[in-house]
Amino acid sequence: MRLHWHRRDLRVADNRGLARAAEDTAVPVFVFDPTVLEHGAPPRVAFMLDALDALRAAYREQGSDLVVARGNPVEVVPALADEYDADLVTWNRDYSGLARRRDAAVRQALDEAGVDREAVHDAVHHEPGSITTNDGDPYAVFTYFSKKWHDRPKADPVEPPDGGGLADVEGDPLPTLADLGFEEPEADVPAAGTAVARDLLERFCEGPAYRYGERRDYPAEDVTSRLSPHLKYGTIGIREVYGRADRARADAPDEDARESVFEFLDQLAWREFYTQVLWANPEVVDSNYKEYEHAVEWRDDPEALQAWKDGRTGYPIVDAGMRQLRAEAWMHNRVRMIVASFLTKDLLVDWREGYAWFREKLADHDTANDNGGWQWAASTGTDAQPYFRIFNPMTQGERYDPDAEYVREYVPELEGVPADAIHSWHELDPGTREMHAPDYPHPIVDHGKRREEALAMFEKARGDD
Repeated sequence: MRLHWHRRDLRVADNRGLARAAEDTAVPVFVFDPTVLEHGAPPRVAFMLDALDALRAAYREQGSDLVVARGNPVEVVPALADEYDADLVTWNRDYSGLARRRDAAVRQALDEAGVDREAVHDAVHHEPGSITTNDGDPYAVFTYFSKKWHDRPKADPVEPPDGGGLADVEGDPLPTLADLGFEEPEADVPAAGTAVARDLLERFCEGPAYRYGERRDYPAEDVTSRLSPHLKYGTIGIREVYGRADRARADAPDEDARESVFEFLDQLAWREFYTQVLWANPEVVDSNYKEYEHAVEWRDDPEALQAWKDGRTGYPIVDAGMRQLRAEAWMHNRVRMIVASFLTKDLLVDWREGYAWFREKLADHDTANDNGGWQWAASTGTDAQPYFRIFNPMTQGERYDPDAEYVREYVPELEGVPADAIHSWHELDPGTREMHAPDYPHPIVDHGKRREEALAMFEKARGDD
């Protein structure tokens, strides 16, 4: 008998660790770890519970079940191995500092209990540390990493175990959000599970993938895959996603469509790039990756930070994004960049404040990707946005939401306001703003002035004269 310990791989199909355990007879287990839950938030835990419910149903269809437990895995996993007389425990590797410390402790506990264990490469195509510079160092620039990532062959999905590879077990009911100490999320959290993820992938590859390269930055257009929470929790395997997208690329009607799908595949490479960055530099979770000569003197501005969180900054595209985050536990990627730039370069607030808010509100929060994105926007990360390139939120809105469809969807106060007035909101006199939308705020900062202050802040950190 063997145990497979599920973590961020909440699926049966294309699961290498599970397939390894099912070479004998596998008992699928999931442990609600209080240390991990301390870093949780209602949207993510709600999504995870939905994914676990779908995973349990998949096991029950094959005459097995998902065994659930609560407690410190260092104690719980060896106890489960003893209960089921397992001689091997498998799990799929995770690469954050917290996960690596946990897994090291579980390995030691299993060794002391005399139980073999095997950590399996599954979550990414190419393990961190396997794509390096010619000197053997991790890449700090995505372009060079990406070329090697695309050039390397990708493995095919692994087959799911049949009923004969799964143990005849019965698990306890799943806990509720309240049982785990969480309130119901304010957002309408997307549905989880492999079936949902496959439907999203198929929908994307049948049409939007061919427009992705050209239109992915336009938030009013539905051309993104929406797979991010599924990749976060592993309700679908990365090999299945890559394989289906690669087939779409092969079937593309023309070169532009093929290039468009390549742009999506490049986003998968970005995920693995940031995974490698976190693996090589676990301290980046709360520290700048890029070192300046002096500390960046971020502002302590609670009122501005709260206005940003509430979507009440008076910059329409920023406010639309922040309200989408609250409503859907998700935000369009272009808008994520805009709101991150606004917080760090217009409000001059530390990127860590924004990262913490995203961690609280996103269903798809992923430590590596979110941290990489925030540090890119804040000009403190790998391959970062140069400090002197600062998004203008109004021109970003005008370019990527020209008809203000996205803004009006999430900022109802502006529903009847013409697009040209929305995009020039910062230039309108107060009386005109009141006439158009009396309940929508005036801009809380002057972008032009704050841009100059941001430049001065970074030049001081750099030690420029």
